[in-house]
Amino acid sequence: MDVFDAIFGRRSIRDYENDEIPESVIYKAIDAARHAPSAGNFQPWEFIIVRDAEIKKKLYSAAFSQSQILSAPVVIVVCADVMRSAYYGIRGTNLYAIQDTAAAIQNMLLAFYAMGYGTCWVGAFSEQAVKDCLNLPSEVRPVAIITVGKPRGKADKRELRNIEEIVHFDLWGNKSSEFFKHS
Repeated sequence: MDVFDAIFGRRSIRDYENDEIPESVIYKAIDAARHAPSAGNFQPWEFIIVRDAEIKKKLYSAAFSQSQILSAPVVIVVCADVMRSAYYGIRGTNLYAIQDTAAAIQNMLLAFYAMGYGTCWVGAFSEQAVKDCLNLPSEVRPVAIITVGKPRGKADKRELRNIEEIVHFDLWGNKSSEFFKHS
């Protein structure tokens, strides 16, 4: 699959078939994730694979009852070990570790899509509840809960902002505030 086909075709899937996902597929997607760029090549990401129904129920509660967590055969909690980016000080631990992990997540989502699987990036959750559920150390922050499975049905097309609304050239002159007016 062409990279643009993956980027333009991937959608958030919230309803899954009950099919198992081979471990080889999971590892291939995580291999794609670990090829993401990271500040200083510190690679702060960690991936926790969840198949256990009881742990999924706890994650479901931590994520404000988002049903795709229960219906997905695999849930991956992607975390940032912020101390891996501590070389860059507070900016590294508060920003770079999260940015790097988000880049890895996007690679993983595209890889799953290219292999015929659907995913949903869940960002709405109680960070502390997820940390407690998975017994994460203090320096490891859950960044996303990714649900994975064979899609049941087809996702709707989504509306995107017009490209002319989001691209700004030579922005930093006297007229910069004009570009950011919300309509």
